Amino acid sequence: MTAMPSTPVLIDPFGRAIHYLRVSVTDRCDLRCVYCMSEDMTFLPKAELLSLEELDRVCSAFVEQGVRKLRITGGEPLVRRNVISLFQSLGRHLKTGALEELTLTTNGMNLAKHVDDLRNAGVRRINVSLDSLDPARFKTITRWGDLAKVMEGLSAAKAAGMKVKINTVAMRDVNEDECEELVAWCGAQGFDLVFIETMPMGDIDGDRTQQYLPLSMLRARLEQRWTLEPIPDVTGGPARYTRCTETSGRVGFITPMTHNFCESCNRVRLTCTGMLYMCLGQDDVADLRSPMRASEGNELLTAAIHEAIVRKPKGHDFVIDRRHNRPAVHRHMSVTGG
Repeated sequence: MTAMPSTPVLIDPFGRAIHYLRVSVTDRCDLRCVYCMSEDMTFLPKAELLSLEELDRVCSAFVEQGVRKLRITGGEPLVRRNVISLFQSLGRHLKTGALEELTLTTNGMNLAKHVDDLRNAGVRRINVSLDSLDPARFKTITRWGDLAKVMEGLSAAKAAGMKVKINTVAMRDVNEDECEELVAWCGAQGFDLVFIETMPMGDIDGDRTQQYLPLSMLRARLEQRWTLEPIPDVTGGPARYTRCTETSGRVGFITPMTHNFCESCNRVRLTCTGMLYMCLGQDDVADLRSPMRASEGNELLTAAIHEAIVRKPKGHDFVIDRRHNRPAVHRHMSVTGG
């Protein structure tokens, strides 16, 4: 077993321990969700992406510095060729005890065929983005999605004994009328459910001011039917959880717009090109690709990681620009990693 440090190594200027790294392995996706992307997207040239071996090296450097949780994201991570080999390689840190959790966020379209390999690599919990249980509406929201494929993936994950969390972006006049049904369905399936406010990131084919639904309003509506008791459960992310008395399921809320959750932020985000964002809602970025490629050893890379953490801000500045309909952050979520 690898001896773990008695105290976290990565501490930001506000005393927060950074032990969670979210890693985007690709900016590409096989869907075009209306709140995330325009339909006609221009993606990064594949030559600019870190190789899977380089992604493993950077992730491992973070693990050596005290990171205890790795989440693989995208875009859609399962569209990256041979991405399962990255999970298999990173799984070695689970075996030594250096890493507590290796997990995944996916749209579920390609999940069924990879579930067994993911479980064998050590993945025990996954997040699946699902904004509607109606096939026609699901296709409208995702533009290219097939709900049947997602349901097949969810069934496979459940059969494999994985814990599943459903992430639902709540949107006014789009899917807000389904939220009660989602609570019931997730409760019956044994899935956690987390509602997320739409975030002003990247230019999309639409008006975010029309999509935005404060979760305070949604929660008040849900509580007309369900009893939602606050609970202290945490899963490493920003969700605030409740327990639904009627279903016994957990229902969480992520509120980047109506309630800043930055005081407990424990995470940073690595892009598929080796850029590190210390905050999802800020544009400051640290280049980890150059120091990594400059030396066979990790001294320069480790120094760059520490220098970046010193620049981590206190919080994000998300705001919807209603006058000009401009995103607060111009990069798309798929670039940073959801």
